[in-house]
Amino acid sequence: MTQIARSLAQASDFAPSALTIGNFDGVHIGHRRLIAHIREAAQVIDARPSVLTFDPHPARIVAPDRAPRLLTTVDERCTLLESAGIEQIFVLPFTREIAQLSPEEFVRDIVAAALKTKMVIVGENFRFGHKQAGDTRVLAQLGKQYGFETCIADVIECRGRVASSSAVRSFVTEGDVDNAWRFLARPYSIAGEVVRGHGIGSKQTVPTLNLKTSSEILPRVGVYVTRTRDLRNNRRWNSVSNIGYRPTFADAADELSIETFLLEPLTGESPEQIEIQFLHRVRDERKFENPEALKAQIFRDVNRAQAFFRHNRKLMKG
Repeated sequence: MTQIARSLAQASDFAPSALTIGNFDGVHIGHRRLIAHIREAAQVIDARPSVLTFDPHPARIVAPDRAPRLLTTVDERCTLLESAGIEQIFVLPFTREIAQLSPEEFVRDIVAAALKTKMVIVGENFRFGHKQAGDTRVLAQLGKQYGFETCIADVIECRGRVASSSAVRSFVTEGDVDNAWRFLARPYSIAGEVVRGHGIGSKQTVPTLNLKTSSEILPRVGVYVTRTRDLRNNRRWNSVSNIGYRPTFADAADELSIETFLLEPLTGESPEQIEIQFLHRVRDERKFENPEALKAQIFRDVNRAQAFFRHNRKLMKG
């Protein structure tokens, strides 16, 4: 089981580390390649594969106006890192005091002393310390001084684009969930509580599950092929989901809604919390002349979703 520390005191019982450092938002394919290197190195040098990450995102402390919206919460990051094979995670509380540490202070006090690091592997664009004064060259010099080896991992590209959290954010907000899936090596998902809607679907179109989420990044307004999971008991359904303002209904046009229509019967109790995985974008949201026209379009969307699942049968398992 992965050890997770959220203070220097909690990290004091960590075993010697093979370490990588970063925000790891989304834990995308580039992060996973780093983790694979860390796991291999840990076996060679008799250390435990480890990650040093931050909460909150450092930009929220040093440049809040430029801080990115995040793909994953810190708890989701830890779960993904654990599933990728990381055995020790230090979630460093990022404060103004931490932001003031020089590169040497950061390495001496945290990387070397607290985490007992034997090797660090980072990407070539790695920066650290006050005002990001440290780079990979500085890290390698400090490694020699404080007793760890430094390795630089190559950049990972997918379809001619560098794998990065910012790239995934861009894909999701543009509605390009297919490429987000490729860069994450899993579908982008959001989760939250099922809430009562306005009753429009059950009366005039089709019944849906309405999601209230705290996710910071939502796919672009439109209709998507999705998979829906009951977070309480892991029931799963193929589905079609709409993110939008329901422009066909004037009384709901100013309120963003996330509605999911299950392609399979809902047996048993209605789920209280769900996760929606976005697999493929179907179309833009648009206004219809009346609810009957919208209902007809929903069933055309359902046919497209069913064709998608027929051609991707592995998605229907589990």
